[in-house]
Amino acid sequence: MRRLRRIKILATLGPASSDSATLRKLFEAGADVFRINMSHTSHDKMRELIATIRHVETSYGRPIGILVDLQGPKLRLGQFKEGSVQLGSGEAFILDSDPTPGDRTRVHLPHPEILTALRPGDALLLDDGKVRLIAEETSPQRAVTRVVIGGKMSDRKGVSLPDTDLPVSAMTPKDRSDLEAAAEAGVDWIALSFVQRPEDVTEAKKLTRGRAALMSKIEKPQAIERLPEIVEVSDALMVARGDLGVELPAERVPGLQKQMTRLARRAGKPVVIATQMLESMIQSPVPTRAEVSDVANAVFEGADAIMLSAESAAGKYPVEAVATMNRIGEEVERDPTYRTVIDAQRPAPETTVGDAIADAARQIAETLDLSSLICWTSSGSTALRLARERPKPPVVAITPNQTTGRKLSLVWGVHCVIAEDAHDQDDMIERAGRIAWRDGFARIGERVIIVAGVPLRIPGTTNMLRVATIDDQSTDAV
Repeated sequence: MRRLRRIKILATLGPASSDSATLRKLFEAGADVFRINMSHTSHDKMRELIATIRHVETSYGRPIGILVDLQGPKLRLGQFKEGSVQLGSGEAFILDSDPTPGDRTRVHLPHPEILTALRPGDALLLDDGKVRLIAEETSPQRAVTRVVIGGKMSDRKGVSLPDTDLPVSAMTPKDRSDLEAAAEAGVDWIALSFVQRPEDVTEAKKLTRGRAALMSKIEKPQAIERLPEIVEVSDALMVARGDLGVELPAERVPGLQKQMTRLARRAGKPVVIATQMLESMIQSPVPTRAEVSDVANAVFEGADAIMLSAESAAGKYPVEAVATMNRIGEEVERDPTYRTVIDAQRPAPETTVGDAIADAARQIAETLDLSSLICWTSSGSTALRLARERPKPPVVAITPNQTTGRKLSLVWGVHCVIAEDAHDQDDMIERAGRIAWRDGFARIGERVIIVAGVPLRIPGTTNMLRVATIDDQSTDAV
């Protein structure tokens, strides 16, 4: 099951893609990581999906990543007497703490933290930005607003606050329960929704206690303002363009996507581009040309992964959507301009031994036209360093830790193999060549470069590289 592309694909599971047969088809079509959205999934269903994925993983013998996406705080209006009202532009409209059903002049806002934090001039976006209000008078009991963009408003519609820093955690009691259940079930990645500040991430990390890696979803303007700090404390980023495009002008999102992709790469943290990538394939067997260009742009930019949401979870063509993403990734990476773009964005190596070794390994592999870069890694840090370089040859990561292999399934260009740890340096070199030959990354007579840390079995000691030739003896025990 060797992939012919470097970028990875996340596929969201749902009603259209929860059974074992469909999961197998999605994996064979190109899915590397499966996403479970806790907005629509119970704990029992989550555990059932995890068990199904692990069964599929066992049958193919290749690590498959599982990402659980927490719902995050959902801010919503109260109810209206008639179920809905029409708000006219220029009219006054009040949001208050009174639970009485609303009318066209007011409605209950069951979130005192919003009323406390709002200031005059702050914008409020209702129903994914379809209706826009501006606060004129604020108090802990009510906010008098002016309707800037009117429209129909009905019960329980969502509220977004692009200008307001809410003094609340990114995690609700439901999120805490979901996180604990996901970590206990052995998922690999947990995505934290509506991150505003680095403290949101550190709070979640205390709860995970190292049982899963943490991905910060960037979908709030407040997160953009503190992005370097958030990247530093996160294990990965997700560019959640849907909510980001609601709270910010849509024309800003493409530029921010590029900035976040490059910032994450400099930090050596995986970055996922998400939301509406092949939206039309929810109903159509083929995407629009604009969607193909959107996916291709993420590949050209060097993102680690691209994600399908409703396309694979509830669409009519989940397998076709994954296959389409797979073809786009392969085609872009064959394009003559792809390597030029990727190389132009390469960050300077950090001043550590591990980063210097990774940079040197990439240069040697490309200068000598070696067939692959092979690394032995326990924690995954060596593979992450090599992936940060975006080398031309493929990266084969060999690890004795299944958890590490599953996490690396998200990382650009890394083909991960679970194998018994090397006994000594000779065993390390011999088995690296054997695995590279077995999995199609090198032929007899070709040379590979091997990166590892010595002494063996000590995480974070990347300090050795070796050029080796694949010979007949290397393949005898395969």
